[in-house]
Amino acid sequence: MSDGRNNPTRNSLTELIALNRAAYSLKLHARRIRSRQSGQYLSRIKGRGMEFDESRPYEPGDDVRNIDWRVTARTGTTHTKMFREERERPVFISVDSRAPMFFATRGRFKSVIAAELTSLIAWTAHHQGDRIGGEIFDETEHTEFRPRRGQHNVLRIIKQLSSLKAAAATPQTSLEAPLRRLQRIAHPGSLVCIISDFRGLDEAALTQLVNISRHSEVLLLHIFDPLEAELPDKGHYRVSFGERIFSINTANQQFRQRYSGHFQERMGQLQQLATHHINVLHCRTDESPIAVLRRRFGVQAAPTRKAG
Repeated sequence: MSDGRNNPTRNSLTELIALNRAAYSLKLHARRIRSRQSGQYLSRIKGRGMEFDESRPYEPGDDVRNIDWRVTARTGTTHTKMFREERERPVFISVDSRAPMFFATRGRFKSVIAAELTSLIAWTAHHQGDRIGGEIFDETEHTEFRPRRGQHNVLRIIKQLSSLKAAAATPQTSLEAPLRRLQRIAHPGSLVCIISDFRGLDEAALTQLVNISRHSEVLLLHIFDPLEAELPDKGHYRVSFGERIFSINTANQQFRQRYSGHFQERMGQLQQLATHHINVLHCRTDESPIAVLRRRFGVQAAPTRKAG
């Protein structure tokens, strides 16, 4: 939890397990699911089910048991009720652990925020009875977790996150390769959550994101440090990145504008993905991950029950 008491540079397994309780205040609502399996989530396929969708004019062949008598009486035209079937979907979480994620000037490292977001989503999915899978990737390697139900799979994922260490700084790499792999391993109909600072979001990576969104619901959780959005007031600053230490002069206004422009370009790329029904949540390193998720997935009150 972002209460200022946690280590700003790494997560403990105990802290990530404790997020189990906070996850009861979240619910992973489905917005656009194409799965054909039976379960808890609402699909766009209409039929007889638990959730009323809409009424429309009666057509020959419609089940007379579904006639909407109230709308029929009000309009004078026979209407029938339509329902959305309940569906199941796996929840697949892809976590960026490349070198730039081990950085922050305010709050806590992006990698720490990413681990908390992952834990909260995984515990929420577990409470809802979903299968949870995922992957953790860096510049050269990745660890994959096949979608399974149960607390054990959540613990496997968060244990891996709690043991991550910063790799040696490397030149920025495109997200295209991790996203291409994700397209292959994420099951159709899944909720795919990608947690990253989205450095290296070039055209090839954007194409892969759009491809994933064609068979799954995609949620991007964009983590950034305030310094990445805007440089501080005029002056000379020493910045360390791994073993590299360099100095920047923020007195040059053109340099400041170019710097901010790179961040705004990335934000614009993420916003444009909305046209492909890809949802984006932004989280600063000095924000509370649970507060950010509650803006999208919060429920009015959390059940009072034991974690487990």
